[in-house]
Amino acid sequence: MATPSHAASGRDPGVPRHVAIVMDGNGRWAKRRFMPRVFGHKFGMETVVRVIDDCARRGIEYLTVYAFSSENWKRPDEEVSGLMNLVLVGVSKYLKRLAKDGVRIKVMGDRSAVSEKVRQAWNEAEELTKDNPGLTLTVAFNYGGRWDIVQACKRALADGVAPEALSEDSLSRYMALAHAPDPDLFIRTGGEVRVSNFLLWQLAYAEFYFTDCLWPDFDAAEMDKAIAAFAGRERRFGGVPAAASLNEASSA
Repeated sequence: MATPSHAASGRDPGVPRHVAIVMDGNGRWAKRRFMPRVFGHKFGMETVVRVIDDCARRGIEYLTVYAFSSENWKRPDEEVSGLMNLVLVGVSKYLKRLAKDGVRIKVMGDRSAVSEKVRQAWNEAEELTKDNPGLTLTVAFNYGGRWDIVQACKRALADGVAPEALSEDSLSRYMALAHAPDPDLFIRTGGEVRVSNFLLWQLAYAEFYFTDCLWPDFDAAEMDKAIAAFAGRERRFGGVPAAASLNEASSA
């Protein structure tokens, strides 16, 4: 298992190193404005770009966003088609700017079900930004947490890892998010209070923050609230509270 990122030296413990977001509420945002759902996703993509800038400014090193789950294929064909097209639009519109800003882009998920054009767009984004030193943006597309665990097990078996040699650390190296530390802060917008099959392995010790704010309306002020909530929590990773440890030491 990845080392808890609070251990990173020299970092403000009140600022998460890695933020993971379920960007919920795009469709409802559009519906309230009497627009097709795909327009909500379009505005939601613009929100992603703003949040990338905001995270980089705050010193957040990793941002992982849930763009399309493996269950989203159940949505109307028009919406699914629109989401696929947004991948192409997003790469065309924002890739060069993000690359110039030093953002490194990674895409995780099952690529077998998407079109060759979409795969090419992902490859272009990853290749162009692979050496960038700034924030790492991971886009989860056609991704599911259960799929992730299964594919990691399959890859480990294919590499000849013996059952007795398999551990949390060794399996973590095969997970789709192996290039990043485990998330410190999980945010879900849109009012729902569940993880929806997102990063089931990696969220083991993340702090959870839920908000009714719909994703297209999520801005720097909303991020302030999420980070303030994170900063106010004591992360013990299975240990005892710091105050309790001090009391026990003083009474020994």
